[in-house]
Amino acid sequence: MLTRRLRSFLESLPWPLPALLAWGVAWALFLGLPRLGVSAWVALALASACGLILSFGGHTGWRRALIGLGFPLSLALAGGLSLPAWAWLLPLGLLLLIYPLKAWRDAPLFPTPAHALRDLATQAPLAAQAWVLDAGCGLGDGLKALREAYPQAQLHGLEWSWPLRGLCALRCPWARIRQGDIWQADWQPYALVYLFQRPESMARAVAKAQAELQPGSWLVSLEFEAPSLTPQAVLACPDGRPVWLYRVPFQAKSPEN
Repeated sequence: MLTRRLRSFLESLPWPLPALLAWGVAWALFLGLPRLGVSAWVALALASACGLILSFGGHTGWRRALIGLGFPLSLALAGGLSLPAWAWLLPLGLLLLIYPLKAWRDAPLFPTPAHALRDLATQAPLAAQAWVLDAGCGLGDGLKALREAYPQAQLHGLEWSWPLRGLCALRCPWARIRQGDIWQADWQPYALVYLFQRPESMARAVAKAQAELQPGSWLVSLEFEAPSLTPQAVLACPDGRPVWLYRVPFQAKSPEN
């Protein structure tokens, strides 16, 4: 019962907060227990076990691995380089730089698979030079997939993280990459907005698209659907994940669906 409640609590937190919490608790046990007379080996075992238990709060396999392996890997790094334990705060600082607090409720850094959008133009044709936005472009994998689908479009990327924005601009010099909040930016100029976000973000994306996109424009989401809408079409990535296409004005899903 306690494990289920703990897992439910961790899954309710925005990523990467579960990982930061698990790593912090493990380090607190490892550093604090010896001061209470517990041997270092017992402290190490308990801290590692704590990280393993908390790893069950990850939604996916790679998140569980990050949560569970964070403490032992950081301990090995600190010991191998003869660093004090507090030096582990440096990777945390880098994580916060790359993935700022403001972006924690958006998607984690996870790339769009290659060729995921190659058939998009067959279902959502656009005029030449149409403006296309990758909202939350990360390192630019989504922009590359969009370029394969729309080689004549004017591609734009919007990314909150400054380091990711800079790296994306280097990888995609043919696109216009800006740093900014996808929820504060104006979507009105775009004929298509592409998202690879989170299920929890879809209602907000639908509301924003409905308020700002022009009739005939498209909202495209990789993997996560808008439960309240009927899609214009659903494509399949090479790995089987769905690509959901919605056209403005949106069609609400009927109650029987």
